[in-house]
Amino acid sequence: MATFSNIFKRSFLEGYANVELTTSQILIVMLFSLCIGLYIFLAYRFLTKKTFYSRSFNISLVLMSVITAAIILAVQSSVVISLGMVGALSIVRFRTAVKDAMDLAFLFWAISAGIICGAGLAEVAIILSLAATAVIFVLDRLPVIKAPVILVVNGTKEAGKRITEEVRKNAAFFEEKSRVISGENLEMVFELRTKDRNSLSETLSDLPGVSSVSVLSHEGEVGF
Repeated sequence: MATFSNIFKRSFLEGYANVELTTSQILIVMLFSLCIGLYIFLAYRFLTKKTFYSRSFNISLVLMSVITAAIILAVQSSVVISLGMVGALSIVRFRTAVKDAMDLAFLFWAISAGIICGAGLAEVAIILSLAATAVIFVLDRLPVIKAPVILVVNGTKEAGKRITEEVRKNAAFFEEKSRVISGENLEMVFELRTKDRNSLSETLSDLPGVSSVSVLSHEGEVGF
């Protein structure tokens, strides 16, 4: 006797029939995902500008693309595997913090490429990769406002007024961030914009009472 439960199960399984995948199809999908992953590997290596290049993270991008494609193939082959895969992946916890937004973009790029290749849309993955490369290349070379530099000057208390005057004359913008006085010694920290920081540092070092001048640059966000 056909019950509602049996009819529902039968219609559900018929709607999600298994997809028969041949060995050649699997190899072609894995090969395409590997090629896209290697392309992402090269793009990350040459398009990102980092002081500390993480080779292990870059290699993981290739593996992420291939593994994701394999998961998509497994999900297509059987509805039972797809449900089990959802349950298995739901308990996975990633505890490695992604500190750079570009790392997160490349990670999502690798996962998306694996999903697209696994779905049999290799052309879309190729177009996506070329478009992502073009966007990163163009936007990275657009002229932007340079971040201000940090100027640290050490000297005597008597030299403090002359230091501020020289900074005002040579900087388009400046702000005194801190002033530390220890006995007769003075340390001043400025945030400023200047066209020629070498000339400014040399001018300040020639002032009487100035013992050291340090100029620090950073790649932080520009807030103004």
